[in-house]
Amino acid sequence: MTEAVELAYPFTGRWLVQNSPANRVPSHGTHLFATSHAIDFVPVDSAGRSAPLTVRSLLRAEPPQHFTGFGRPILAPGSGRVVAAHDGEPDHHAVRGFPSVGYALTQPRRAAGGWPDLAGNHVVIEIASDVLVALCHLQADSVSVAAGQDVETGTQVGRCGNSGNSTQPHVHLQAMDRLDPRSAMALPIRFPDGLPHNREVVTA
Repeated sequence: MTEAVELAYPFTGRWLVQNSPANRVPSHGTHLFATSHAIDFVPVDSAGRSAPLTVRSLLRAEPPQHFTGFGRPILAPGSGRVVAAHDGEPDHHAVRGFPSVGYALTQPRRAAGGWPDLAGNHVVIEIASDVLVALCHLQADSVSVAAGQDVETGTQVGRCGNSGNSTQPHVHLQAMDRLDPRSAMALPIRFPDGLPHNREVVTA
């Protein structure tokens, strides 16, 4: 088995782990686009909520600004060189409850559109030879690094958004062995406290 890539958490504050390889591989239900070991981190408040849940939110799409973590800083999880930085994709409305059914029907179209349609605004950092880490669904106009730039662990690279294939503001993190996710092999990930299960992660 490929050795796990050691990373720092790409944020501070309180976040909920979802779609983790601690629960299943492939974590996102597919091996496509090197997502087998990817992890989604959802920012939450002190009560563990991404946003207050109301009857209205179960029936209608919501502006991403209603979510507690929209715009939170996203940090480089390792030192290295930025090899890709994409911005300019819009942050679309978030969907919970009934609207998520309709959204699910659009996912095949997004997958057919390829990586930009899925990842939205994103940054890819090469932290070692053949080890690249992608941070996806960043807020529009928030990407603060450029390809060719060297970054240190903890450098802000963007903000949490809802661009690409995302139902609510969160950051999708994955590691892969090459830049093109269509041909890349997914790499397993590990953090200082191990592989996070579906639980809250709180960092200073």
